[in-house]
Amino acid sequence: MSLPISSSANAWRRGRALRFGARVAVVAASGPVPPERYAQGLERLSARYQVESSLGLFSQTGFLAGSDGRRLAELRWALGDASIGAVIAARGGHGLLRLVSFLQTVRTEELRAVPIVGFSDVTVLHAWAHQRRLVTIHGPVVTQLGELSDADQSSLWTLLEDSSPPPPLTDLSSVTVKTPPTTGRLLGGNLEVLSRLCGTSLASALRPGGPVVLLLEEVTEAPYRIDRALAQLQLAGMLADVCAVLVGDLVRCEGPPSHPSALSVIAQHFGALGVPVLATAAIGHGARNRAVPLGVLVRVEPQQGRIVFLEGAVG
Repeated sequence: MSLPISSSANAWRRGRALRFGARVAVVAASGPVPPERYAQGLERLSARYQVESSLGLFSQTGFLAGSDGRRLAELRWALGDASIGAVIAARGGHGLLRLVSFLQTVRTEELRAVPIVGFSDVTVLHAWAHQRRLVTIHGPVVTQLGELSDADQSSLWTLLEDSSPPPPLTDLSSVTVKTPPTTGRLLGGNLEVLSRLCGTSLASALRPGGPVVLLLEEVTEAPYRIDRALAQLQLAGMLADVCAVLVGDLVRCEGPPSHPSALSVIAQHFGALGVPVLATAAIGHGARNRAVPLGVLVRVEPQQGRIVFLEGAVG
């Protein structure tokens, strides 16, 4: 199965490659930002780029980084300011789903192509951008950035600054059928968040009009909850275009010893569909988090345990 390169009528858009010292916006659109972890990440980020943020970055309203209005205004500023070269989430957490009805009022033709960087709750923002055929980056948030290795930091800088396809993901574990190579568009993110898109205006984000290579990662979800989320996605028709699955970190997703593992639950679901699953990618909530572009074409090679990127994150 393969997916042709998009025509000009439905081509995906990319932001411009950043240069050293470019202006980037940091936004807190989800949970409250812990100052100490943020300061560590900011030190790494500001050594490379000119960082801009709102005065309300450290706001807190319960489990949210301030009111819905404050967080939405921050997003609109960052996405609309023509001098901003990338939008990077300060942290994940909770809250972006509350903003979807407001974000949907942004007209696609008025939306700038700009790299959006983050993971976890930022999966909502990725889905919103992918509906509008914008390439984004599944990568570390600022509060995680200071805790990562130089190699993982470099993977983000490379995606933001180099228009070439990034190096392939290698040494992956094939946990289902080893089918011939297949090509699709890499989409997805946090499984629990993706399942919450069912029945919303973002439900079509995993149906771009061609084969999809689905990225999944998770934290603190028991195997039975992972099973439930996958069943919900399948029943909602959101997995209909999936031709392969890439599994990142499954952190603290254990159940009782008598229960199957989180990975085996994922393998069971997609194995029954004849879909290859490649696992053990250092992507997500673990000690590492390699940045990867979302919305780009990739070639999945199950027999080699490899995923090859065919496009870069920026232009």
